[in-house]
Amino acid sequence: MAYAIENKTLLCLDTGHFHPTEVVSDKISSVMTFLDEILLHVSRGVRWDSDHVVILSDELRAIAQEIVRGDYLERVHIGLDFFDASINRIAAWVIGTRCMIKALLIALLEPSEKIRRMELENDYTGRLAIQEECKTLPFGAVWDYYCTKMETPAGESWLDETRDYEKDVLSKRG
Repeated sequence: MAYAIENKTLLCLDTGHFHPTEVVSDKISSVMTFLDEILLHVSRGVRWDSDHVVILSDELRAIAQEIVRGDYLERVHIGLDFFDASINRIAAWVIGTRCMIKALLIALLEPSEKIRRMELENDYTGRLAIQEECKTLPFGAVWDYYCTKMETPAGESWLDETRDYEKDVLSKRG
């Protein structure tokens, strides 16, 4: 981090390569105090030599919350890692990308301004209550609507298209 600050370069926080008890979400607001921008290399570490497909984990949701709550959307560059030799690479890309977008959507659906206002008013009880209520807010309907507006398959229907592509295109590459 000191090198990035001194040389005015992007700091890369790699979610797959921290100690198992560390999480990147806890670091974002701290480093953003000192840096104009950061790069996130989002993956799902398996604690040996490879990273696996991004899933909608608690940590991914927490990363998205930190980005949105801190109003860092324009300052955080998100790169995703899809390495997993055990599954279809197109499916890995789709699953990981959709999960990152879902995490950001969930964070964007929170009443962030209300939460910030409660904090500024020292209403920590209200802030905690609202944050806990947000955990059970449904986002599926908004996600399906977003997919429809983006002319992309909602739900699991994307999987059939991926399998067709694998059969019709990838299998012929040899």
